[in-house]
Amino acid sequence: MIAKPMMLEGCDLSCIRDDRVLFEELNFTLHAGQVLLLEGKNGSGKTSLLRILCGFREADAGQVLWRGEAIDDSRYYADMAYVGHLDGIKKELTVRENLNVSLALGRPGRFSIAEALEKVHLAGYDDVPAQALSAGQKRRLSLARLLITGNHLWILDEPFTSLDRAGIALIESLMREHCADGGMIVLTSHHDIDLYDAVVQRIHLS
Repeated sequence: MIAKPMMLEGCDLSCIRDDRVLFEELNFTLHAGQVLLLEGKNGSGKTSLLRILCGFREADAGQVLWRGEAIDDSRYYADMAYVGHLDGIKKELTVRENLNVSLALGRPGRFSIAEALEKVHLAGYDDVPAQALSAGQKRRLSLARLLITGNHLWILDEPFTSLDRAGIALIESLMREHCADGGMIVLTSHHDIDLYDAVVQRIHLS
């Protein structure tokens, strides 16, 4: 069977929280190499939309499609990787042990653990307990997980949290590489991202 092209679609999505409509009849289509940037003030529904796209909660109306099919399918979760607002790392484990856990739960990507640590500027930190890292280093470790697993779709909630200017530039470069390789990204960010030639769609939630 020929695999359908990678495409993420939001079809007439609605989300209600505490009797308040966060968004309704929301539609978008994202193709390989593209980025979807969610904008809006706090409480506007950005994280709620990410949770719907991750399958953590159901939309109150509408559906999410991956390769033309509903996302309640294990094939979608094998293609998707999520990094939330919190780092999601085990502080009692070393840097390498954290990445080994992620690798065990996913499928291998094109970078080894050593290569991923080099790319996020954590080479030599393999045996350092995660709790000993700075806030920015913990963030880079959480994003290194994306490099060692072969997920086409990255869903990122404020990926630049705790990063300095150099860290932000580093993560932007990794995002550009991912899109250039045919990957896709959905993210929230208060940072004005610079992804060069990548096609960036914007959805403003009010």
